[in-house]
Amino acid sequence: MRGTKMLGRAGAVTVAMVSGMAFGTAHTNPNTDAGTVLHATTAAAPTPAGCAEVRDKVGTLEGHITPNACAFMKRQITFGETATGTPPQPGEIGHPRVAAYLDIFDPEATLWEAGSDPQRGHAVVGKSIVNSLRLVPDLRYRGTEVVADGAVVMFGQWNEVTVKGHKVGYPQIARNVLSDDGKTIQARRYYDRYTVYRSAAPELHNLFEGVADTGPDADTRPAADAGRGPAPRPFRAGDITARLAAWNTENVDALVGGAGHGRLTAPGLDAPLTTADGKSAYLRRLFDHANVQLKPGQVAFGRTHTFVEWHGTVSSVKGANVPFGIVERFGPAGEWELYFDTLPLIANQDQITAMFERLAQP
Repeated sequence: MRGTKMLGRAGAVTVAMVSGMAFGTAHTNPNTDAGTVLHATTAAAPTPAGCAEVRDKVGTLEGHITPNACAFMKRQITFGETATGTPPQPGEIGHPRVAAYLDIFDPEATLWEAGSDPQRGHAVVGKSIVNSLRLVPDLRYRGTEVVADGAVVMFGQWNEVTVKGHKVGYPQIARNVLSDDGKTIQARRYYDRYTVYRSAAPELHNLFEGVADTGPDADTRPAADAGRGPAPRPFRAGDITARLAAWNTENVDALVGGAGHGRLTAPGLDAPLTTADGKSAYLRRLFDHANVQLKPGQVAFGRTHTFVEWHGTVSSVKGANVPFGIVERFGPAGEWELYFDTLPLIANQDQITAMFERLAQP
């Protein structure tokens, strides 16, 4: 949305939702900050036979699975499967499920979500997960597509919560940089908060409402055929520079063409898009409302799945230079998935605060 007059920068969300919920902005350790160091391998090392407990708990597990990656994934899965029981009281970071969550993180870990300020350390993260579990005590999740590359793990998951009596399921990517002992030292979470909490925000509307497949194949191409056609060309480390430029210059043709012929799944869609016209319409709608300025984040290459992270800022009529990011997943059948938060694009800080205040009410 070039040339649009920008308003002030959005502030931090009143209630920070964690693990399947929300986080603060990334720290600046030059050894781990994804905005400073691009972690990308051209070929994943063979996956060892170990970490069998994790393989039984996720849809797919690929990549270079080192002992620290295995330790992290075990902790991540444990928290997702643990029942909250009696929700924690305000500030009760010793609650059993809160303790299970904090066991995932290094004491000085940082966590990020779109639109919000940094969170660092167990004390801050602990308070956040307490707030999350008080709002959605039934939060559970399972692993979907997971790719580990040594110290980096892209953990796809399907989350389920009850929000104001409404059952909500939604996908998320948990991106983690790990220490040698498998503790997370830097985490980012990618999911659409609007999709999760829209029942508490009736004044807000889906940014992508009405986007659908168009063109000669729109009415004749069955969903089962969405992944057919030429075999997708795997995403390579050498593609990063050109794809980053395509995002930052709003080059819709390059983004759609570079993703292959598979279906697109993304925030705000009721069903995947299968035509080039439909995918292009989706990206044009995004760029009509958002001016993104991104840089390379982490990249994880598996045998059949690749995750690519872009991280930086977004400006819209709702705020200027708001922390923002996108994760792309390229799958074995040519499928293309986008993970990002639409809330900073459709709500200003007052609206976000009002939404979370409604969520906190009995």
